[in-house]
Amino acid sequence: MALFYSLFAGLAFFLMLYHYMQRFLDWFRFQSLGTRDYIVEICGTMFIEVTPNQVLGYLIACSAGPFVLSFLLFLPKVTPGLVVGTVLAVLGWKLPKPIMNMIYQARIERFNLQMVDGLGLMANAMKSGLSVVQAMGIVVEQMPNPMSQEFNLVLAENKVGVTVEEAFDNLAKRVKCEDVEMFVTAVNILKETGGNLAETFDTIVYVIRERLKVENKIKSLTAQGYYQGMMLLMMPVLLGLYFTFSEPGFMDPMFESPIGWGIMTAVFILEVCAYVVINKVITVDV
Repeated sequence: MALFYSLFAGLAFFLMLYHYMQRFLDWFRFQSLGTRDYIVEICGTMFIEVTPNQVLGYLIACSAGPFVLSFLLFLPKVTPGLVVGTVLAVLGWKLPKPIMNMIYQARIERFNLQMVDGLGLMANAMKSGLSVVQAMGIVVEQMPNPMSQEFNLVLAENKVGVTVEEAFDNLAKRVKCEDVEMFVTAVNILKETGGNLAETFDTIVYVIRERLKVENKIKSLTAQGYYQGMMLLMMPVLLGLYFTFSEPGFMDPMFESPIGWGIMTAVFILEVCAYVVINKVITVDV
């Protein structure tokens, strides 16, 4: 009878493992190579040429380097080194993704700031009788990156047979923001129905300028709260590091006992919740 129960339990475990294996493999691939693929895609959007193997090498270095360094720093204590090293290894693998997102968002913000001058140039050029494509050529010559890069790619696509409407749609896919979508929609609609593009560009410039004023005012009002929140979030980590290196043995129970592991898990969860709440409070959509 015991053999029967053992075989039944083993078969049930095998069937469950087989059923969820593909989901687990898909999740594992997304968490590992998915980060690499996402970074490669973002770099391509920002005109940065990198290969998947290069990005994978950087991720491995960012993950393995902190793990080995923390393990060596905590020697001869193995358990704290393994715990801290594992956390740093996971962060080293996952942090490049939000960092690339921040770089991408900074590029979009620069593009938005340049749209005020760029669309003003296009409006003046079209008032003098130039077409949309010719006006974009002037923007490419006189504006810095990233606007020059993006408009130059639009012109290059148009030269190889892509319609202006499709090239602008591709621009909206690369630079994902409301101002670009508004600009692309206005150009595509007015090219089909007819209208004064120069006046439309002047209106878009006015709207963008006023929105940027409101955004800058909100950022200045919420900056103090943001930095205060970040300082409070860093205090437990900094205190833990201080006691670890200034008082050897003081933090050992936190790494070597179940109660300590539970406390550290609770602190980590509360830190994440606090970060989410702070972001919700200081984030204002304009």
